[in-house]
Amino acid sequence: MSILKLQYIMSNEIAKRPFISRPPEPPSSVLINDPYKAIFIGTTNIFKVPFSWTFDNLTNPHIAVVGITGSGKSYFVKTFLIRANYIWDTNAVIIDWASEYKAWVKQSGGVIVSFGKGDFLNIMDLSGMRPLDRTKQIINSFEILTDISQFPEQRRLTEEAIEQSYMNFGFKLADIPPAEKEVPTLKNVIELLQEKLQEGTYEYPAEMENAIYRLRQFAREGQDYFARKSTIDLSKLAVSGLVDIDLSGLPDEQHRALAALVILQILKEKMRIEGWSASKGLKTLVVLDEAWKVAGDEKSDAVMIVREGRKYQFGLIVASQNPTDINEAIFSNVGTTFILRTRFEKFLNYLQSSINFSDTIRNEISSFGVGQAAVDMAFQTSLNFPHVFTLERIHGEEPLYIYTINMSDVLTKAEVDSGAISKDYQFEAEELKNKLIEINIGSEEINNIISEFDSHSRTMNMNEFANLLKRSKISNRDIVVFLKSLSIDDILITRIISNESETGSVNSVEV
Repeated sequence: MSILKLQYIMSNEIAKRPFISRPPEPPSSVLINDPYKAIFIGTTNIFKVPFSWTFDNLTNPHIAVVGITGSGKSYFVKTFLIRANYIWDTNAVIIDWASEYKAWVKQSGGVIVSFGKGDFLNIMDLSGMRPLDRTKQIINSFEILTDISQFPEQRRLTEEAIEQSYMNFGFKLADIPPAEKEVPTLKNVIELLQEKLQEGTYEYPAEMENAIYRLRQFAREGQDYFARKSTIDLSKLAVSGLVDIDLSGLPDEQHRALAALVILQILKEKMRIEGWSASKGLKTLVVLDEAWKVAGDEKSDAVMIVREGRKYQFGLIVASQNPTDINEAIFSNVGTTFILRTRFEKFLNYLQSSINFSDTIRNEISSFGVGQAAVDMAFQTSLNFPHVFTLERIHGEEPLYIYTINMSDVLTKAEVDSGAISKDYQFEAEELKNKLIEINIGSEEINNIISEFDSHSRTMNMNEFANLLKRSKISNRDIVVFLKSLSIDDILITRIISNESETGSVNSVEV
């Protein structure tokens, strides 16, 4: 039996004891900003305070957005871009890896640039730069995308051939060029190397042959997307309102990354040429979504935009399922991080160690629904309140319709009880449509699938959904591709595919 003991305690001692501590939210004076100078995001989870984002008191305007498929990343980005345009007349350039934003940009009256589907980008374009500087940028791109840095002689040959091509077209390497002067292409660079090889006077012909081979992969007939005259005016990208750079028509990651790197290089130079402006707000936002090859390299111009963008009113939004894909120089220096649902332990470990939030916040992040988010802001001065807080939900420009695929009919009771495997997958409408487009489903079939989903109150069991795809004449192979894109384990995919019945029962499968 415990004993109750009375003590005499002085009031000054009692005052030192924090009987009540403030919940993890910044004060309303920080969260609520002038609606004509800030972007409304949503309400906080605890006190339901309206949160409006502005970078006036932050270290910079750059943003990282992380979260698994279906967490609401693209919904947040679209909302942010619309409101930034309304508040500050901000332009936006979306480097769109998988055509996720194309339909939305088109519907919004924006500009669509589709590489591999009719549009071309001459990587030798200068856009107001000196040929000497552009040559260095081109070589930097090849260093990121190929192994050329491991072969100094091939690098030297390539750099000299690029410079010589500019001179053959009448350019002076150290001078700012005339705006309308015709520029060479990558094919001209290859021709110079081939001529030098055919002369037979070069001491190391194998080095020359390998340099030619490396360049030719970007200039082959039918894949010369970057070795022909440009169909777009790169110098106007940053001032054209809403622009979607659709890279989905390019054949592989290397081609998509090259396009993204060139776009970033041009935008960075545009930023520097324009210089500082007395106007408030943001002139241009650049969006990199799942561009791991570009966002993950220290030499990428995305890093340079993060370091210099604030003084030129340029902002970068980097979105990814995997926070470790984002270069540390970007991730550790963005002014704001929005963390949507993230359930992989290694990603949560990385985020928690980088941002330093509590285990309570960590548990909330792993169980977020679509549109819920934790926010971390880096203020210019040290302040005595929590810098990480949670939002009840991101409030978008249109209703957030959530489509849910429930895994309860696939998982065993032990798997459900363990909590180690996700029990459902959630998507916003456009995100689900884009996922279906990726496995080559036609628009009519997609509309039928969405209609069927709507008739089930936008919720289906996984086996129901798989059978719906089969009835829509979708092959098992394409269904597997879809399931793998959700990071579903192979053993669960086998269970789903083996279910041939329409009743939702799971057949026994030997794995």
